[in-house]
Amino acid sequence: MRIAIVDDRALAVEAIRRVVARADHTIAWVARDGEDAVRKCVADRPDLILMDLIMPSMNGAEATRRIMATSPCPIVIVTATLSGNFGLVYEALGAGALDAVNTPTVSLDGSMQGGEALLAKVAQVAKKMRTAHGGTPTPVPDVMQSPTMPPVVAIGASTGGPQAVAEVLAEFPAGFIGAVLIVQHMNADFTPGLAEWMMQKSKFPVRLALPGETPQPGMALVAGRDEHLVMRQDGTLAYTAYPMETPFRPNVDVLFQSLANNAPRPGVGIVLTGMGRDGANGLLSLRKAGWATYAQEPSTCVVGGMPEAAVKLGGAGQVLPPGQIGRSVRALVRMP
Repeated sequence: MRIAIVDDRALAVEAIRRVVARADHTIAWVARDGEDAVRKCVADRPDLILMDLIMPSMNGAEATRRIMATSPCPIVIVTATLSGNFGLVYEALGAGALDAVNTPTVSLDGSMQGGEALLAKVAQVAKKMRTAHGGTPTPVPDVMQSPTMPPVVAIGASTGGPQAVAEVLAEFPAGFIGAVLIVQHMNADFTPGLAEWMMQKSKFPVRLALPGETPQPGMALVAGRDEHLVMRQDGTLAYTAYPMETPFRPNVDVLFQSLANNAPRPGVGIVLTGMGRDGANGLLSLRKAGWATYAQEPSTCVVGGMPEAAVKLGGAGQVLPPGQIGRSVRALVRMP
């Protein structure tokens, strides 16, 4: 792939350059701040941008937002300040960045630290790009139903998803009776911070889903592992590695299909912004099972691939911007 590096630190640029060279990728260009990156991306769009977070003139979150608006391409945040700047990390992810990883470093003896983690991210992006327009999910087995569950609101999102999910959640009131399940394509290292960030945007608790628990009213549970979140035959939640070969882990289709097989009453399925078509087949299964289904209006998406695929397949009952989806679901999910 042709990879661009955006970082104002010469040592960081050199470390990233060395790591990228290991896997025979080429450097398209280097930018020293966000403004420079926006200009260069318009003139020469690379296959991937490795974007620093903290820079003079324009930070990585704002640069991501502008690039995705003018010259969209895959972006991974690569920064030495992940743990101290989670707010900016999730702002960047909400603007369209695919993932985040710590910047590799070169020690005094010349050895490299953190290079393998960065190469793994680059490989994941390459795999997602190859499968963005194809692939059929392997369905999970049929399961029995539990009679005691509140209505489930299941949300799937990818590129640009954190902000879109937050806009939906913001419309749900305190005391909301729905049990919210969220699958956001994201490395498990960042999902604890994502749940905390989303809770700041909502009126009820948001935390990671735990294996063995059941969905609860007035609670949003986020898939928090590099495995698929599913509902089992007894109505409890579980994580599973099956199916193994999916470009997105956790996978929206796998959760939606398990709910279509499994939930004791129809709920709500929502597919938001994202690259590829994950969620399209699962949303159709939910609609066939009597669920209310929504897709984000593609013109409001950072990347419209996922909702566009859901609409094309016939899985979306309504197509709305995130805030309107939230208001519609709020009116729909009431006490029985």
